[in-house]
Amino acid sequence: MQPDDSAVASRPTLVRAIGRWALTAAVINGVIGSGIFGLPSTVADLAGSWGPAAVLAAGAGIFLVVLSFAEVASRFEQGGGPYLYTREAFGPAAGFHIGWLHIWTRLLSAAAVLNVFVSYLAVLLPVVATPLGRAVTMTAGVAVVTVLNVRGVRQATWTVNLFTVAKLLPLVLLVVVGLAFVHPDVLAARAVPEPRWTDAVLVLVFAYGGFESSVIAAGETRDPRRDMAFALITAMGIITIIYCLVQLVVTVVLPDPGHTTTPVADALGQVLGGAGDKLGAAAVVVSVYGWLTGFALMTPRIMHAMAERRELPAAFGRLHAGGRTPHVAIIANSAVALALGLVGSFAQTATLSAIVRLAIFAATCGALIALRRRAGTPAAGFVLPWGVPIAVAGLGFCLWMLATRSFAQAWMLFALIASGALIRAMVRPRTS
Repeated sequence: MQPDDSAVASRPTLVRAIGRWALTAAVINGVIGSGIFGLPSTVADLAGSWGPAAVLAAGAGIFLVVLSFAEVASRFEQGGGPYLYTREAFGPAAGFHIGWLHIWTRLLSAAAVLNVFVSYLAVLLPVVATPLGRAVTMTAGVAVVTVLNVRGVRQATWTVNLFTVAKLLPLVLLVVVGLAFVHPDVLAARAVPEPRWTDAVLVLVFAYGGFESSVIAAGETRDPRRDMAFALITAMGIITIIYCLVQLVVTVVLPDPGHTTTPVADALGQVLGGAGDKLGAAAVVVSVYGWLTGFALMTPRIMHAMAERRELPAAFGRLHAGGRTPHVAIIANSAVALALGLVGSFAQTATLSAIVRLAIFAATCGALIALRRRAGTPAAGFVLPWGVPIAVAGLGFCLWMLATRSFAQAWMLFALIASGALIRAMVRPRTS
């Protein structure tokens, strides 16, 4: 343990109310957001009939990272996720920067999701598309999830579970009904002359992101050292199967799957009739709002963990008297996400969020290697067979993806790191 951690034990504790299956639902909710409702068309355009295979290839690559997370997460009972893992493995400075980046990737993701939420809700309620309607809808949506999370983790957990089931229903319906339309001849007709495998895999890897934030709430999980690995592996297996089958059905059902902006809604319209379009739009609204609920649950716990270790202002470490939730962190988190959502666009915020996420993945893969070699680290509740080679492969996978980014995209990552160093320099002298 680092020296600053000694102060944590004397403070009020969070409520351990999240069970194994609730944690699994939180992982699924954190990953399946708005991406699955738009990406099948992009993948079909890039890989054609090989789209389902590209989904499996991307899933295999990201699973290397998930397995590394599973072992590292099983060593800790405190909250913080990748911030805590990196801090224990490489020291407070490295941990701070990963925590800082994690906060920003979540805030930027929330801003992107808010824009998707408004866009698809406008299909059902056109008034939402007006400037005033957009602002009111975003504000009201963020306010509801904020209040739910301030009131208590039990209410927030049940809400996440409900949205997880609700968002899976239309996807499962599409798969069950759409599989009857799958035929080898139709699939072969969707082939593209030159499949762009690399681009397809990179896009899909970003769609698999979000699981890294579900481990943040270890401090409110009943048995994190036993349940984290189970939740991560089970959830990502379910997600990979759903992604692959949805990609297969969309590719076969739509006559031109590579040229639509609403592939799931269009596919439901093909197999169910006209009502399928509305159902698809409603599914996106439910999905992204469920993601926002999980965002308001998980992200403030990073701020809380960092504040407890005197790396962010102490106010973020305060707990609500009634719900024993980090209410200051929750409110600040929601306010910044709302501001970014109001002024930003989906493309801007989603791109930066994806790039920053790769650095977090790489740090946790490195943490597995470091923690295995260090004496005195907490024992792992889940020991990954061939753990070091798998972690090295996951680290290489992340570095390869980062290397494919342009300078115009990568410079934003360095700017966030520099701003984090400035924040740390300002906060540490006052708290030493």
